[in-house]
Amino acid sequence: MNTMTRTSKVVLITGASSGIGAATARRLAADGHRVYLGARRTERLGELAGEITAEGGSAAYQRLDVTAADDMRAFVTAARERFGQVDVMVNNAGVMPLSPLEELKVDEWDRMLDVNVRGVLYGIAAALPVMREQGGGHVVNIASVGAYEVSPTAAVYCATKFAVRAISEGLRQESAGDIRVSLVSPGVTESELAESISDPSAREAMKTYRSVAIPASAIADAIAYAVGQPPEVDVNEIVVRPAASAQ
Repeated sequence: MNTMTRTSKVVLITGASSGIGAATARRLAADGHRVYLGARRTERLGELAGEITAEGGSAAYQRLDVTAADDMRAFVTAARERFGQVDVMVNNAGVMPLSPLEELKVDEWDRMLDVNVRGVLYGIAAALPVMREQGGGHVVNIASVGAYEVSPTAAVYCATKFAVRAISEGLRQESAGDIRVSLVSPGVTESELAESISDPSAREAMKTYRSVAIPASAIADAIAYAVGQPPEVDVNEIVVRPAASAQ
């Protein structure tokens, strides 16, 4: 365990079954925090929680569908019952089924809006009252470099990430003094996001784009940095890109 951690916090992580979510769980647990993991794939969550526990960390998990507000509230309630508090909410779950707008993949647009935007809002809605009652907390929203720029096939995806950026900034302004808010925006990172791309041309383009991907642990390190700051320090935005990438 990392003895540099000032305080052991209870950290809730959505989309924790793979990629950035799983890497973040490992890193924060290694730093001495207690992690509560949520995702739909409970088998993977169980394996990850077991791995963390075997290494001396503290982890528990629950099935979570971030597109269901009741599910999110139950997730936060269960974490509080298990660990006694909710210090950090990492809204990480996301999908990225890229395609040109003219392909009219409306179902995929709806899915991105549901997971990437409503999922973040539901996470905030569930955690914020608990944090207010406690007198403090930290919301970490995972966006993308797509929150700052738009590229072909990614119009709707980028729109959802622009929305996460706007929501984060609004929450920061409304919560100054008691709730810290961090936006972490990865560039191309090793994850399963690209597996949701059904459009053949967009899928092929993403293979080339991802040739310089950085490991998910690099994003976990950025999240750990924000979480590990003393209470008076609020790290608001971090963008992490591959050194070899212009995007």
